[in-house]
Amino acid sequence: MARLIAILFLAIVMTVTLIRMERSGDLPPLPGREDRSQPEDPLRADQRRCQRMGEAAAKDAECLAIWAETRDRFLGRYPAPASFGPSTSPEAE
Repeated sequence: MARLIAILFLAIVMTVTLIRMERSGDLPPLPGREDRSQPEDPLRADQRRCQRMGEAAAKDAECLAIWAETRDRFLGRYPAPASFGPSTSPEAE
C-alpha cells in the first residue's frame, strides 16, 4: 500500500511540474502545439463592425453582403476570396 501511495504521489508531482514548466515557457513547444498564426481575415473585422451595430445591421446593405459572404464560406459554396470587397459579394454578380 505504501508503494502505491508513493507512486501516485510521484505521478502527481511530475504532472504538476510539467504543467508549470510548460506554462512558464521552460519547455520547448510540444509537437502539434506550434504557434500557427493565421493571416488576418479582412472579413472578420467587418463581421465585428456589423455585430456592434446591433439591429441596425439587419437593414445595412454592406452587413447583409458580409453575412452572405460568411454564410457562403461556411457552406463551401465557393472559395473564400483573398480580400472582401463589393466586387466579391454574391449580390454584385
